[in-house]
Amino acid sequence: MNLKPGLHPRNKHKNSYDFDVLTQHNKNLISFVTKNDYGNLTIDFSDPKAVKELNLTLLKVYYGINNWVFPDENLCPPIPGRVDYIHYVSDLLSESKNKDKITVLDIGTGATCIYPLLGVKEYEWNFVATDIELDSLDTAQDIIDDNNLSNKIILRQQFDEGNILEGIIEKGDSFSAVICNPPFYKSEKEARGANARKNRNLGTNTVRNFSGNNNELWYPGGEKAFLHNYLYQSSLYKNSSLWFTSLVSKKETIESLQKSGDKLNVKTMKIIPMHQGNKVTRIIAWQF
Repeated sequence: MNLKPGLHPRNKHKNSYDFDVLTQHNKNLISFVTKNDYGNLTIDFSDPKAVKELNLTLLKVYYGINNWVFPDENLCPPIPGRVDYIHYVSDLLSESKNKDKITVLDIGTGATCIYPLLGVKEYEWNFVATDIELDSLDTAQDIIDDNNLSNKIILRQQFDEGNILEGIIEKGDSFSAVICNPPFYKSEKEARGANARKNRNLGTNTVRNFSGNNNELWYPGGEKAFLHNYLYQSSLYKNSSLWFTSLVSKKETIESLQKSGDKLNVKTMKIIPMHQGNKVTRIIAWQF
């Protein structure tokens, strides 16, 4: 399967998936691989089991992550898109004075702990990773321990769902960047509707497993409310991180964040486009 152009130049998956190589490393993937109408090897991307098997194989082959076990109800992050965010943050930090001693705060790391795993393996960064779900943190800690990364990744629990940075950033913390993949939807109903549309776009009538727990998928007020809360709280900790960043799916959210940023005396705000297949998303980055 050829990926659409647009992935970061350093992304190891920017050209194609080599299923011949991948299946040599994971025999479980073989049963999911088929040929498409063009005679190319691929998988059914509407099948959550196939997608999960593919991504754990990518982690093993390209990043040396040999143990990545998490419940099926948690989102399975697509590795090419997740590592793209890491590469763009690396570009953002390339002019940092302390680029050899980078520590990143990951907001909402989830059970898979995917951004810290990729950041450690690609750039040897250090991470503090947070989540509000204790079960997710327990799973993430198992993954960290199983891959001998406890000296690179530290977990912290957020106990107040109304907070993002408050209750997480401690006195003396100094981060190079904060990263975040926010919940995009306002409610479970909206999230399920989006899933149904995605299913139709994939051209399948099969019933897909709806993966993702509440905190991974939706937040009262949706992406806009979450990011405005994050932006405001960052102004309370403006000296704790060189950059604050997040993924943003909706263009109109960017405009409102820019207006709020002006009111909060944000010094610099950058919008970095990311193209992943037919999907276009953005990274917003700001500093005080």
